[in-house]
Amino acid sequence: MHGQHGRRIRRHPARAPARDATSPEDYQAACDAVETLWSATFDRAKLLPEAKLHERVDGEWSFVETQRHLLFASDAWLGNAVLEEEAPYHPLGFPAGGTPPEEAAKLGLTLDATPTLDEVLAPRKARMATMRCVIDGLTAAELDRVCDRKPADMYPDQEYVVRRCLKVVLKEEAEHHRYAVRDLAVLEAGVSEPR
Repeated sequence: MHGQHGRRIRRHPARAPARDATSPEDYQAACDAVETLWSATFDRAKLLPEAKLHERVDGEWSFVETQRHLLFASDAWLGNAVLEEEAPYHPLGFPAGGTPPEEAAKLGLTLDATPTLDEVLAPRKARMATMRCVIDGLTAAELDRVCDRKPADMYPDQEYVVRRCLKVVLKEEAEHHRYAVRDLAVLEAGVSEPR
């Protein structure tokens, strides 16, 4: 690895494994990278006052909103599409911007909720554990299985294959981790500045 690309991968070690996963082992390595990064970042976030975790930096989602979005991504792409759970959506899930409020309501989501970080992390960590179980049990045949459901009604009618669904979750985890760490640095600086 040389130049800019090599530095970018080192700074964001979950991005390439999440993007390039093809075999069950690749998915396991990507899941390992994501879990390791978030574990340290959760610990770091908990050192900040709770109010800071609800602050938006440059108009982006707050740390808590980011966790709510990742909760939704995992519910849609893993819980609904891959696992076909009876009630896959946690009410604290937060879909992508631009989702019509009536679509969110149909899924049982409470967009205007104001949960604490711990209230979001409980279901979020449970979903991460489910993802780990699914990925640890992956076979090549399961990766190529076509899901009977799409992630949610608002997604286009097309073929959703397990490998794509899991990759979406892993890529969302890796990308949003980048943003969360960037914004945490700003929030931490704000806390340490003299009044």
